[in-house]
Amino acid sequence: MDRETRVFAESYFRGLRGRLPSSVCGTPGRVDFIERPDSFSYTDFFKGYLLPNVPCVFSSAFTESWGSRRHWVTPGGKPDFDYLLQNYGDVVVPVANCGVQEYNSNPKEHMLFRDYISYWKEFIQGDYSSPQGCLYLKDWHLCRDSSAEGLFTLPVYFSSDWLNEYWDTLDVDDYRFIYMGPTGSWSPFHADIFRSFSWSVNICGRKKWFFFPPGQEEALRDCHGGLPYDVTAPSFLDSHLHPVHEHCSPPLEVMQEAGEMVFVPSGWHHQVHNLEDTISINHNWVNGCNLANMWHFLQQELCTVQKEISEWRNTMPDWHHHCQIIMRSCSGINFEEFYHFLEVIAKRRLLLVKDIGPGEVERIEGSGLGPQQTIFDIGRIAEVLASVVVNPDFQRVDTSMFSQRPEDLLQHLEEVVAATESL
Repeated sequence: MDRETRVFAESYFRGLRGRLPSSVCGTPGRVDFIERPDSFSYTDFFKGYLLPNVPCVFSSAFTESWGSRRHWVTPGGKPDFDYLLQNYGDVVVPVANCGVQEYNSNPKEHMLFRDYISYWKEFIQGDYSSPQGCLYLKDWHLCRDSSAEGLFTLPVYFSSDWLNEYWDTLDVDDYRFIYMGPTGSWSPFHADIFRSFSWSVNICGRKKWFFFPPGQEEALRDCHGGLPYDVTAPSFLDSHLHPVHEHCSPPLEVMQEAGEMVFVPSGWHHQVHNLEDTISINHNWVNGCNLANMWHFLQQELCTVQKEISEWRNTMPDWHHHCQIIMRSCSGINFEEFYHFLEVIAKRRLLLVKDIGPGEVERIEGSGLGPQQTIFDIGRIAEVLASVVVNPDFQRVDTSMFSQRPEDLLQHLEEVVAATESL
C-alpha cells in the first residue's frame, strides 16, 4: 500500500461517520472480470473492490502457476483421482449431504478421503445418482492438517489476512479450505462466517454463483422470518411463503470457470452450485476493511442469544457470562476472544511500526505488508477497539486476567495513529 491509497482509505472511513462499510456499498449491475495480472495492482483491487465491498472475478491467468492446477487435474480438465488418492487417501475429511436439509445447512459426516473418491467415481458411473445422495467434501483444512506447499500461491490482493494470521499465531486452526464435489453438489444460501471476506478458486470444474448485496436478504425472509435455504427452489417464488420477495432485486449471477478466482465481499449472501465435477480452494479472511462488519455481526449474535434466554435473565447467576459461552458455542467466537484477536494483530502491527523510519515509509508495494498498510491497520484497530471498550456487554467481561487492559492498548494505538498521521 502506498501513502495515497492509505489516505484515500482513511478518508473513506471518516466519511462513513460510524456507518458500516457494507451498508453503503452500491449494488453493481454486473460483476467485473479482471483479465490481466500484469495490469492490475493491489491498489486497483483495494480501491475498486475491497473498500467499496463489491465482488469481482479474476481470470485463470492469475492462478496458472499453481501446483494444484497441474497435479490435481487430468489433461482433460477433470479431477485426477489417482493422484489425489496417492497423496491424500488416508486423510479423514468432512463430507456434507446436499440432499438433506438440517436447519438451513447440510448434515456432515467424516470419512476417509479414499472412501469419498470411491463414492464420487460410483456417483459418476451411476449417471450422477446414488442411494447415498449427493455428497460434497467441504471445509477440509488441508493446509492445517498436511502440507499444502506448492499447491497455491496466496494472491497479493488477499495478503492482508488477519483471521488466518491470528490462528496461525495460536497454531490451532485456520480458515483455509478445500472443496471437492460432483456435478449437482452445492452450498445453500448463506453469508460467510464472521461476515468475513472470502476468495474461491476453481482448480477444475465450473460453478454458478448467486450474489445478494448486504441488506437484500431481509426481502428474502419467509412468513416466519427465516432466511431461505435454496433461492432456486420453486417454493421460493410462493408469495404466501415469501411475502416480501417481490421487493427483492434479482441476484447477481456469476459463472466461474476452471482457474478463475472469485472475490466474495463482506456480508454478501450467496448460493453456489457445481455445474461440473469441481475442486476449489477457498479462504475466509478479515482485515481493516471489514473489521467493523465483524464487530457489528458479533454484537448481533450476542443480542440473538440474549433474546433466546431472556426469561432466565433475573434468575440465572452470571447470566451475561452464560450468554457469552453460548455465543461462542454457536458462532465460534465471543467478545473476549474478539478482543484477543484485536490484541494479537495490534501488537504485531505495533512491533512493525517501531521499525518504520522516514526513509522506509514509501517502500515498494509487494514487499510484505508495507509501512503504509501497517499504519492503516493500526488506525482501523483503534477505531473498532474504541467501540468495543465502551460496549456495555464487553464491560461485563472479566478482563482482570488480560495481559493488558483494553483501555491501555487503545491509548497506545491512538498515540501511534497521531504520531504516524503525517508519514
